[in-house]
Amino acid sequence: MRVYLDMCCFNRPYDDQSQLKVAMEAQSKLHIQRLIREGKLDLIGSYTLDYEVSRNPYEMRRQSIVQFIHDNMIGYVGDERADMIKPIADKIMETGVKEKDAYHVASAIYAGCDYFISTDIRLLKYKSDRIRLVTPIEFVTETEGEE
Repeated sequence: MRVYLDMCCFNRPYDDQSQLKVAMEAQSKLHIQRLIREGKLDLIGSYTLDYEVSRNPYEMRRQSIVQFIHDNMIGYVGDERADMIKPIADKIMETGVKEKDAYHVASAIYAGCDYFISTDIRLLKYKSDRIRLVTPIEFVTETEGEE
């Protein structure tokens, strides 16, 4: 099963864990990372994700995320595919999704991902018949036992 995690998802374990929802999402995201490391899920990355990671102002977090992606990614949507990604992203943006988010989702769709995993509530309102957008908690709940 192919998955794409956006920057919100990668950052969730670094967020304030005093809210139960945030703590549960962080634990679910760490569980997903374990499944990726074990080869039970296929991680897809993209040039949009690389750009966002590079903008993370926290050096340790940035390096940790980059290292995980580099070590575990099995597929990558590079900027040489931008001409193929743009029409998909444009259609997504027509629904009110922000440009950067639309390019993340478009990259995941282009790469044939089954799931797009995010903690961005506004982005998760976007619905597609080409990919399932879920929170880390929803992903774990829906796929538990499949891995």
